[in-house]
Amino acid sequence: MEDRPPDDLVIRARGGDGEAYAQLVRAHRDLAFRVAYVIVGSAAEAEDAVQEAFVKAYYALDRFRPGSEFRPWLLKIVGNQARNLRRSSGRRLHYESRAARDAALGGAVPSPESATEASEARVRLLEAVNLLPPRERMVLALRYFLELSEGETAIAAGIPRGTVKSRLSRAVGRLKTSMGDGADHG
Repeated sequence: MEDRPPDDLVIRARGGDGEAYAQLVRAHRDLAFRVAYVIVGSAAEAEDAVQEAFVKAYYALDRFRPGSEFRPWLLKIVGNQARNLRRSSGRRLHYESRAARDAALGGAVPSPESATEASEARVRLLEAVNLLPPRERMVLALRYFLELSEGETAIAAGIPRGTVKSRLSRAVGRLKTSMGDGADHG
């Protein structure tokens, strides 16, 4: 399984093998950055949070339980570090320009008509997402934009799994209501 490093890699890292820890960092760096970015809303701050989280994770390796999954354990540290950074800086999430810029960078070239329709729908969706309460917006982004499991979303957000489910339910309900005007109700 790609998301779970071999136990011997974690064991070697716990024993002080720097190269083993470097492999763990390389394997999880992109996801850690995306999680931190969702929480802090800034690439520079996300990078700072991830760097600090990897340092903290290294020093906490002796508390990692062998046989456990490394990714959720690491995401908890990343999420905590990002939340601490967000609290200290007082920044809020702003998705519109970043998501639109990211969407513009990839994919096949659509027709002008479908590109305009998709762009308008994306803008409406992102506006609706940005109007969600911050806690619902964060859980929605972690679960659906980053495609984390419910359990990983709970760990990264630092909340119980049931809270993830209730916040997602409320967020999706609000999005359906706000997107309802002009949406197909069939």
